[in-house]
Amino acid sequence: MSKLINRVGRVVAPGVVEFLKRQVEEAGPHQVVVKIVSSAICGSDLHIFKGKHPSAPLPVTIGHEFSGEVVATGSEVTKVKIGDRVTVEPVVTCGKCMPCRTGNYGYCEQISFTYRTGNGAMADYITVEEAYLYKLPEHLSYDAGALLEPLSVATHAVRRAEIEMGEKVLVIGAGAIGLLIAALCRLRGATEVAIVDFLPKRLEMAMELGATTVINPSEQSVEEAVKELTGGSGVDKSFECVGMEVTFNQAMMALRKNGLATIVGIFEQPQITIPATRFITHEIRVQGSQGYCWDFPVALEMSKYIDLEKLITHQFPLEDLQQALETSIDPNSGSIKIVLHP
Repeated sequence: MSKLINRVGRVVAPGVVEFLKRQVEEAGPHQVVVKIVSSAICGSDLHIFKGKHPSAPLPVTIGHEFSGEVVATGSEVTKVKIGDRVTVEPVVTCGKCMPCRTGNYGYCEQISFTYRTGNGAMADYITVEEAYLYKLPEHLSYDAGALLEPLSVATHAVRRAEIEMGEKVLVIGAGAIGLLIAALCRLRGATEVAIVDFLPKRLEMAMELGATTVINPSEQSVEEAVKELTGGSGVDKSFECVGMEVTFNQAMMALRKNGLATIVGIFEQPQITIPATRFITHEIRVQGSQGYCWDFPVALEMSKYIDLEKLITHQFPLEDLQQALETSIDPNSGSIKIVLHP
């Protein structure tokens, strides 16, 4: 493996991508080398590309939604073998703090993600810990397997929100995460799932994946649409999947009394102003949701009921990473999920 040369994409300045070339890292005793077949662009990659990710200063490698084939295994690896089709949960945890020791590794005091440590998946190969590998079931292609990571993010958010049968839900933002949250809410038994976005193609996709109502703010205010949907009382649960002050406030104000808003979006401008009185007058609750913790196995099961490949709108070879990222941030491209192939 040490003789193989790996291309690893990274953002070096806002809007500027380059490839590092280095030898493929040898697998340690509990590690596996994966030849990447499919690698998808995530919303966090786009925040990085714009130089506005609050937790990933430039330069930084990118890519953490991927699948591939095992090509080398460490001496102590027992979970997979060479030739297995896999995807990876791209977290990095210490294994020593109290959350890790009690199984709540999503709250690890030192939690990070592989791409932030220089091990990005916009690459030919990646070396990962065996513990975070998952075999792809037969019903998933490599492309669909790359989308298990965003499906796990959505799974985590929906599980945290404890969606119940008969509830009315509002999802703000019909990017990949918002679309998957909407689909999962319907599968959990929500009878009304309204989703908000400015882009008609995304709203069309939302209906195909299970949303019951679409709201385009350029045609109708979110407030008025929610009033019509709920008879003025507000939704039971909301999800903010954009990361802006206006959408945070929409997620709050759309709630019925004692409703719950789950904030999933990444905020490029972390300081926002909110209507604080609403917490008292309506006793609403607001919580965050980041990443995953024991959600990948659940997402694998849920992938049987969601056509993940439907989200893929564009494909590029790895060497066209710059063009792929530019396409992703172009509102006129119609992109939802872009997959790259080394």
